[in-house]
Amino acid sequence: MKVLILGGTHFLGRHLVESALRRGHRVTLFNRGLTAPGLFSGVEEIYGDRDGSLVALNGRSWDVAIDTSGYVPRVVRASAEFLRPHVGRYVFVSSISVYANFDKEGMDEEFPVGQLADAAIEDVQAFYGPLKALSEGAVQSVYGSDSFIVRPGLIVGPHDPTDRFTYWVRRFARGGNVLVPGTPDRRVQFIDARDLADWMMRGTESGLAGIYNVTGPSQPLTMGQLVMTLQSAIPSSGRPVWVNENFLVQHHVAEWSELPLWTTGLPGFMAIGIQGALRAGLEFRPLVETIRDTWEWDRARIAPMKAGMEPQREDALLAEWSRR
Repeated sequence: MKVLILGGTHFLGRHLVESALRRGHRVTLFNRGLTAPGLFSGVEEIYGDRDGSLVALNGRSWDVAIDTSGYVPRVVRASAEFLRPHVGRYVFVSSISVYANFDKEGMDEEFPVGQLADAAIEDVQAFYGPLKALSEGAVQSVYGSDSFIVRPGLIVGPHDPTDRFTYWVRRFARGGNVLVPGTPDRRVQFIDARDLADWMMRGTESGLAGIYNVTGPSQPLTMGQLVMTLQSAIPSSGRPVWVNENFLVQHHVAEWSELPLWTTGLPGFMAIGIQGALRAGLEFRPLVETIRDTWEWDRARIAPMKAGMEPQREDALLAEWSRR
């Protein structure tokens, strides 16, 4: 296949490129050239800004476009409309954040999505989920049954720019007592970017269409199981200290950022239904492999964490927790 990727050099995008190349496809990247230009030797790169400047794609055709960088419905619609005469299928990377709420576990793709009071709003940081939902609608209105829409949960693994999963890998590798929120039976969900990319490419090859929640693993995973796997995968690993959630809330610990993989009051957020994707062939590598590969990548980059708790803050909280 001839594959056009809108983006392609940032996290999931780069894994999609690698997966496509392994599978023998011809890949063209269209982006602004701001993130890792020239990352893939021999891969065609066309530079431009999809917000109003798609002319560099004129006169070309591809079998499929994979949109990894669409956040604003107006821009996504413009891309889809421009490409429709030249590209047979459109794959759009959305998010489980589209859902109106997370009060229920096991939500499938039919669950209501969030709405915007003003469709002209384009504040992605404040309205990420509803804007993604409107972007999905834009793709479907242009491509109909030739659209394949993917709603990932938390994406993890090497090259993750958020550090939400990498924090736990690096923190357990540092050793000592590790503050872990809640209880060991708390559900967590995430998917290795490479598993997501490979499934998306297989689905694209087979003509998969419609909307799919895509996260993992196939069976419920608890934070306790994740901690035990971290300890088995990383030599001289840290020791978990399970800290009560009410204590953390009282001490103003920031959910999801200061302690990644932790949220309160959102039972469905880490318990999304993925039966559709599983029926469509979604597969997962062993968790220990994701941990080890993330650890190796993180050790090589030597970068400060973009998420997670500062050591001094963690030490102070653990000391107070032990004195309670």
